[in-house]
Amino acid sequence: MKLNQVMVGSTDYAASVAFYRSLGLTQIVEAPPRYARFETPAGETLSIHAMSEVRSSTILYFEVDDVDAAIAGLAAGGIIPIVPPTDQPWLWREARLADPDGNVICLYHAGDNRRFPPWRMSAGEGPA
Repeated sequence: MKLNQVMVGSTDYAASVAFYRSLGLTQIVEAPPRYARFETPAGETLSIHAMSEVRSSTILYFEVDDVDAAIAGLAAGGIIPIVPPTDQPWLWREARLADPDGNVICLYHAGDNRRFPPWRMSAGEGPA
């Protein structure tokens, strides 16, 4: 199984397009006023779909090499984090942003701890 994309709701197409471009994503589909698709440098995709109302509990996670530098660059462009860069007990450094509709974006760096934290379950562990 392979994840194709994540789609987030948007009430303001233009503001959302500008926001996700400012994060460094490349816009690969433009179908205003309802749909846009973006690609990360590694090839994953994210889409926005404009709608009249958005209520999201989803958090989008983007791994970066240097959380502090990424946040400083975004802040210089006017995007201020809602949670500044912080070392977390799960061994990640994270900062959180909100897009124009309040969807939460987590920029983080985890290194090997993303897939192989010290508490990772071994094969065969867990419920049957």
